Amino acid sequence: MNQRPRFGMILFYVILGVFLLVALRGLYPTDTPEEVPYSKFVEDKADIIDIIIHDDGKIVYTTGEDPRKAIETRITPQTVASERFQDEVDKFIDRGVVVRFEKGADTSIWVNILATLIPLGIIIFIWLFAMRALSGRNSQAFTFTRSPAKKFVQMDKKISFKDVAGVDEAIQELGDVVSFLKDPSSFTETGARMPRGLILVGPPGTGKTLLARAAAGEADVPFLYISGSDFVELFVGVGASRVRDLFNQAKSNAPSIVFIDEIDAVGRHRGAGLGGGHDEREQTLNQILVEMDGFDNKTNVIVIAATNRPDILDHALLRPGRFDKKISVDPPDVKGRAEILKIHMRGKPIDPEVDINLLARRTTGFVGADLENLVNEAALLSARARKKLIGMVELEEAIDRVMAGPARKSRVMNPKEKRIVAYHEVGHAAVGISLKEAYPVHKVTIVPRGHSALGFTESLPLEDKYLVSRNELFDNLAQILGGRAAEEIVFNDITTGATNDLERASSLARSMICQYGMSESLGPVSWGREEGEVFLGREITRRRNFSEQIASEIDNEVKKTVYEAYDKAKSIISDLRPALDEAVDYLLEKETITGKELAKILDLVDEGNYYREDLNDEDKEAKKTAPIIDSKGEKEGNS
Repeated sequence: MNQRPRFGMILFYVILGVFLLVALRGLYPTDTPEEVPYSKFVEDKADIIDIIIHDDGKIVYTTGEDPRKAIETRITPQTVASERFQDEVDKFIDRGVVVRFEKGADTSIWVNILATLIPLGIIIFIWLFAMRALSGRNSQAFTFTRSPAKKFVQMDKKISFKDVAGVDEAIQELGDVVSFLKDPSSFTETGARMPRGLILVGPPGTGKTLLARAAAGEADVPFLYISGSDFVELFVGVGASRVRDLFNQAKSNAPSIVFIDEIDAVGRHRGAGLGGGHDEREQTLNQILVEMDGFDNKTNVIVIAATNRPDILDHALLRPGRFDKKISVDPPDVKGRAEILKIHMRGKPIDPEVDINLLARRTTGFVGADLENLVNEAALLSARARKKLIGMVELEEAIDRVMAGPARKSRVMNPKEKRIVAYHEVGHAAVGISLKEAYPVHKVTIVPRGHSALGFTESLPLEDKYLVSRNELFDNLAQILGGRAAEEIVFNDITTGATNDLERASSLARSMICQYGMSESLGPVSWGREEGEVFLGREITRRRNFSEQIASEIDNEVKKTVYEAYDKAKSIISDLRPALDEAVDYLLEKETITGKELAKILDLVDEGNYYREDLNDEDKEAKKTAPIIDSKGEKEGNS
């Protein structure tokens, strides 16, 4: 708060000091005359045009050769008062030389001392004042070798494992660390040694930092937080100094937890940088390795690091004795997402009718940070609508905004384009509802969102999927191509609206052939291998480990798979053609409809693959014997 006035005062005193130095320089001119012996003065008598005679014996004169150059010589005061010298002066006056008599200056030693000490004293005063101001606690101008780690202690807001959800295995692993910090004797009695370091590995936003703070809160010990990028500065050696200072702070506050976020900023493979072994990051990494090895076994300091790129970390950093244990912090499953939503809904006015399980299914792939942003976005929408409760409408709208962007109601499409978009989206949904292995259709909308989405069809799995069969991939591939198939059948023409669909379909088909080995002709072989450059930190190339002949066969198989899925989508659209128009008219009227509504219009209520939770008891009984279209187009009984 006081940092700005402090620097304002410093600036004022600096300007004042410069002004005083300039004034003192004016009092003591620097253009001093050239001193010569008296014999030189005698030689220059004929050329002298101006002369100043001081009563202390100093004579300053100029000659016609260089009138701007002052020359000084000295004689005794007695000589100045002698008659002989007065005669010489009279001769100068007779020649028209300007002669002036002045009293000599006081050249005592104290005047010379003051003339030297006053400017020096002003400079020292300004320097000391600036140093005192800049050494405050809010400035690190002269303390850049100190660690900028933030220290969280007991009086800060306490976070415990109750504030973390969706990462039960990671909590269990960190629970051992908490038990060790609370009661080390229970481990030492059995001869167990707690790991000196733990590294949390997971995508951004999964709660790695929150987990570390929760462990510190549970253990009730100081928590030192620092980012990997905070170690590296412009000056060489600063990173290593900060590492030493960080670990000294941790030891002085033991038992404690040190958390290094984004450790890959300084923990990359040595030799991968441009500076070789003298690179500043490598010196910092070397110091971290030394400090972690130098820990006393009796020092209760646990180092926790977090990264989303464990593949680029130096092997010496991950060996036993340093970061002994690697804890995976994966994106939460459907149950974990529901628990995370409950945590972020604490203290907020949530409508009792909100279906958290449905929200969890709709947010597949969301991490903790995404879910927190989702609830906050819903709260903003509720406040904008002047509602007292956050309802399901706001939460589902928030999901759409996070996934596809805000609705662009100002974008006006002509009726023809809007109808094409409606057929395109209904085509996706109709194929998805008809196929057995495709994901259930949750919602169809033609409301434009984001930059280029004119509408979208949302399909959600009933549960988390860890293995996907070939039939499931094929049915989803057909659903992706259902929009373009509907355009071709209804309008006998195609548009650019399927650009993203074609990219997704081609990528999925190539993965089926090259990565999953789902081609009968090419067999169970993985074709191609991805490689990444450590220095660039991302996968940028894919090495071909096959010949040109195999490459041609791969292209043919990809094309064949896409064409088969496209033909399947066209076949389904053709069979549903009479009911498709009614569904499009209903969608144009409502703009957004559910998968169940669309299934009823298409007369696929008993054949659709939509949410079973939406069925009533009678529908569930009828569902047991209802025929379902499989990926081959045949109908089979569903038992």
